[in-house]
Amino acid sequence: MQVRLSGIVRESVVDGPGLRTVVFFQGCPHHCRGCHNPETWDIASGTLLDCEEVLTAIGYPGLISGVTFSGGEPFQQSAALTYLAGVCKKRGYHIMVYTGYQWEQLLTLPDQSVAECLAVIDLLVDGPYLKEQKTALPFRGSGNQRIIKVRDSLQKGIVVSDPRYENGRNLI
Repeated sequence: MQVRLSGIVRESVVDGPGLRTVVFFQGCPHHCRGCHNPETWDIASGTLLDCEEVLTAIGYPGLISGVTFSGGEPFQQSAALTYLAGVCKKRGYHIMVYTGYQWEQLLTLPDQSVAECLAVIDLLVDGPYLKEQKTALPFRGSGNQRIIKVRDSLQKGIVVSDPRYENGRNLI
């Protein structure tokens, strides 16, 4: 399976809790005004890679404890996202995904791989970036975005936000 990426950052502390590898997907339908990564919008740009190449670049947990999938819009390539996130989860990584879709929208997408992917994600940052709601809250760009505990949300049938990252706190 192949995936189109904008790039990979091996070490980051700003894209989720702890030291993480960040995989930036290429292609985004949202085109948020003021987007931090507008170069990721064009699905024809970036680099087409085999998923196994991406997994080799990610490696195995050590000092790096998590993998964040960002973009672009990772769910635009949901089959590849599901595969990559699933393998990383099996390797023992904490999985975080940024999406411009809202949680409620993701649950209605007809692609079965979206549901399969949600089953392995630990944290999801949902919602489009809204420039007029720019924020300094941890791990998100605008105040409308939620940091969702995915497993709890799926079990309870409601959005369960992660309280560790509310109100400017970051209690990792």
